[in-house]
Amino acid sequence: MTTTIPAVSKTVTVNAPIERAFRVFTEQFNSWWPQGHHIRPVDLAEAVLEVREGGRWYERSVDGGECDWGRVLAIDPPHRLLLSWQINGAFEHDPDPANASEIEVRFTELGAGQTRVDVEHRAFERHGADGQRVHDGVSGEGGWSGILDGYAKVAEAA
Repeated sequence: MTTTIPAVSKTVTVNAPIERAFRVFTEQFNSWWPQGHHIRPVDLAEAVLEVREGGRWYERSVDGGECDWGRVLAIDPPHRLLLSWQINGAFEHDPDPANASEIEVRFTELGAGQTRVDVEHRAFERHGADGQRVHDGVSGEGGWSGILDGYAKVAEAA
């Protein structure tokens, strides 16, 4: 019997039109992703999100090495992005997509140049025994709340 682990849901309001909020999140991913959030043991040179269904999202290290984080499962500009999270509880890449949780990002135009960005990271039970560790990692300090705050600052300044 599989235990369902609750989703992690975070929201941020961005002082930017929906098109810019979406573009910064996707096309300018490296401009806001925290430099300290990487898997490889060397410094992060760039965080990359290939803005197309089936595209990779991954890190490239200063030594040129790469490590996948997952795939773009669906994209509907400027309203929705769905990613797989193929990173286990030890923060290592898991190549099996059946073990991946999902991150859904929704962009809602609020008017007056503001956009609400909702992130829901879910299906942690797919990580098996690591599910709770993955949940705790993305919901805790340094998780989605802080990441979204950094994103909002960059999107507003763009």
